[in-house]
Amino acid sequence: MEHHRTRPPRHQQLHQTPLPPTGALGETAALYRVAAARPVRPMPPAVQPLRRMPKPRLTGLGGGLFALASMFLLACVCRLLFDESVPAYGLLFLPVSAATALWVRPADLVTAPISVPIAFAVGVLPIAGGSESFGGHVMGVVTALALHAGWLYGGTLVAGLIVTVRKVMIMSRRRSRR
Repeated sequence: MEHHRTRPPRHQQLHQTPLPPTGALGETAALYRVAAARPVRPMPPAVQPLRRMPKPRLTGLGGGLFALASMFLLACVCRLLFDESVPAYGLLFLPVSAATALWVRPADLVTAPISVPIAFAVGVLPIAGGSESFGGHVMGVVTALALHAGWLYGGTLVAGLIVTVRKVMIMSRRRSRR
């Protein structure tokens, strides 16, 4: 038994860009060769190691957890190697805050300057000192945060400046695309 179609067949037209004439193809190929023949400026030697660095894109939560875990581990290392040295911990805080600000996603840039000071405060716990009681340990943490607030402000400033520069660069790229 033969089945007839109830609908007429649809002819879908594919949107194709027409090919340029054969003479024009050679001209565009020559244009690409000229563009590719431009000399490429070599990178300065100081920039080459920075280009090879990893470029992870952390979410806001991931950036905060990275900073928190890094600072806690660095505080434990400072406790073992440097006898609870808070200035050594503060010095190690600066590159962690810079890495957090560099590795956070563009959509979550605002979280880096917020999560970095929290990570500093949590990382101070192992090296704060104080007495054996809970109150004594809390007083040790508060004292360490008060005495070494310069490192805290410095790391937050580093993260804030890096995030600001990244945001300005993103905005200028968007503006130049228009």
